[in-house]
Amino acid sequence: MNNPSEMNGFYHLNWLQRIGFGSGDLAQNLIFQVTCMYLLFFYTDIYGLDATDVSLMFLIGNIANVIWDPIVGTLVDKSNPKLGKYRAYLVFVGVPLTGFSILCFYDGFAPSLLYAYFTYIGMTLLYTFINVPYGALNSSLTRDTNEITVLTSVRMFMANCGGLAVGSGLPLLIAFFAVSEGDALPKDPHAWLITMSIYGVVGLLLLFFCFSQCKERVVMDAKDSEDVKVSDLVTEFVRNRPLRVIAFFFITAFSMMSIGNAAGAYFMNSNLHGTPAQLSTFMGLGSIPAFIFMPLVPAIKRAIGKKNMFYAFLGVAIVGMAILYFVAKMDHPSMILIYIAQFIKSTGVIVATGYMWALVPEVISFGEYTSGKRIAGIVNALTGLFFKAGMTIGSVVAPFVLNYVHYNKDSINQTPLAQEGILWLVCVIPAALLLLAMFIISKYELTDEKIDEINRAIEMKNQQN
Repeated sequence: MNNPSEMNGFYHLNWLQRIGFGSGDLAQNLIFQVTCMYLLFFYTDIYGLDATDVSLMFLIGNIANVIWDPIVGTLVDKSNPKLGKYRAYLVFVGVPLTGFSILCFYDGFAPSLLYAYFTYIGMTLLYTFINVPYGALNSSLTRDTNEITVLTSVRMFMANCGGLAVGSGLPLLIAFFAVSEGDALPKDPHAWLITMSIYGVVGLLLLFFCFSQCKERVVMDAKDSEDVKVSDLVTEFVRNRPLRVIAFFFITAFSMMSIGNAAGAYFMNSNLHGTPAQLSTFMGLGSIPAFIFMPLVPAIKRAIGKKNMFYAFLGVAIVGMAILYFVAKMDHPSMILIYIAQFIKSTGVIVATGYMWALVPEVISFGEYTSGKRIAGIVNALTGLFFKAGMTIGSVVAPFVLNYVHYNKDSINQTPLAQEGILWLVCVIPAALLLLAMFIISKYELTDEKIDEINRAIEMKNQQN
């Protein structure tokens, strides 16, 4: 016999279901984090493109996604595939996404800008076609606030497994497959292609596993799906104030992550003259705190509240960035202190930016409560649009700064100006964006009690109908 609360949409998930859903984030990060952390480096130092050309390409790709996101969100909400309203796309789009992500790291046509445009923009559009329905899948599993907190913690834990596999594992794999050995990150194109192929295939298998374990239970009625329009995106953004708050939080957070992640390889190569193993450790420390702190998020949130948790961990990240800046400015920087600062910074970033995904189901329910439509695809398209706006800012800022400070890809020893510019990308600009993020999240008004009240009211109305 079903639990009465589960009949009302407040479903409890078992651990296999939670891990199955989280494997979707792990899969996407095996592809997405490679492009965030290393694609700019690959394009400039291996493929042979000018940093300004890469900046323009990233900008155009993200502008294309501004148009593409609402189309995908509308299509997802209007469609009802037999394999599942949201999970079907994990299968249908997973295969071409894997192919394009691998092709991004193929240098057979180097330095063809046309080939780079085709593969990069194709990859980003396909990523959207998975990421939007995957985000909506989260809100379709249950209405239970505590369950969503646990689900988000598991999801972010596994996402950071992907981040660790990329940040720490990719330099080591590239070094393993490289024909010649060196002190810095190898620039052997063959090694990069083999490594990306491994990551892409493993990611595809994980998408299939995610598909197999997710069961959609809280979705829009098929008859209501027919009324969904692209214009609903604008309507929802205007009337849903909590959605606007997290939208701008997403812009700020993803700008910060995009800038910092893109600069990591330059920082270790040019400022610290690190080895592949040291780069592996540094980038890996960007994910390791997730394994300590993400399982504690439900308890931390209960103890200090949602907003205070954001304030605390955003503040921790800023402290870590400040330490990293001053240690890197020393005449002989200690790698141990660099690692400690990276760990502190990453702890704050991981928890704050990880938990923000738990807010998306809340604003979906708020929109359903005020309008009667549960347009999860549209809402996730909006959040996707804004996190891509953040990625756009980051993808433009990093190459622009590198070009402004005259970064020379052919030189081992960069000028003091170039080193300072890289340091600003790693520490100063991200810290300023985190201060802005603290102000934005202060405007978020949906408490756990309020969202529980909204969800119960929605279920009561559904039962009456």
